[in-house]
Amino acid sequence: MTHETENRRFGKQGIAAALTLVALAAGLVVLYSSAVADTPTETKPATTDTITTPAIAPEKATTIVAKKYNDLNPEEAYVILDKGTERAGVGEYTSNKKPGTYICRRCNLPLYKSTDKFESHCGWPSFDDEIKNAVDRHIDADGRRIEIVCNNCGGHLGHVFEGERFTDKNTRHCVNSISMRFIVEGEKLPPVIRLEENDSETPQATKPVVLEAAPKQTEPK
Repeated sequence: MTHETENRRFGKQGIAAALTLVALAAGLVVLYSSAVADTPTETKPATTDTITTPAIAPEKATTIVAKKYNDLNPEEAYVILDKGTERAGVGEYTSNKKPGTYICRRCNLPLYKSTDKFESHCGWPSFDDEIKNAVDRHIDADGRRIEIVCNNCGGHLGHVFEGERFTDKNTRHCVNSISMRFIVEGEKLPPVIRLEENDSETPQATKPVVLEAAPKQTEPK
């Protein structure tokens, strides 16, 4: 056999071997693909995006500057200015359960939300919390009770009692209906009236008195 013939024989054998290797590789690929296809895949639960709807902020009252507060009739002036008390059980808001905001009758400052109102059966509207910075506390003229007044105009609201355990907040704002106006939920709040500076109508009671330790109030208003 000549060298040329031998080289041709080895060349054909190399090509055949290469083709065999390619066929084997193709077979392995097919087998692997089939195995992968038969393997169960993990089913991931569908994800649901939680859409958080922002809470609707309560309507805020605007503010105007004026020379005087709202006019009061004699009965309103007796309670709000002279620190009187309306008779128990006669107030228009004692049993009111509608959603809304209670504002100061004299200056329109928002004082209480209906969500903080509860039934105490004391004869006057009762709240266990006030709108932040709306109400000031003072020692009453009797030296025992704690008077509550509007933080803006100083108008008399009633008294606050603690320790009665009507609610978890353990507080009862006992408020004269005549000291407030009720604005039903959804209606626009009237603007808060603030007096021009150095106006003589602004009472000294608007200046808050800091109590080091307010006595517990357990007796009725």
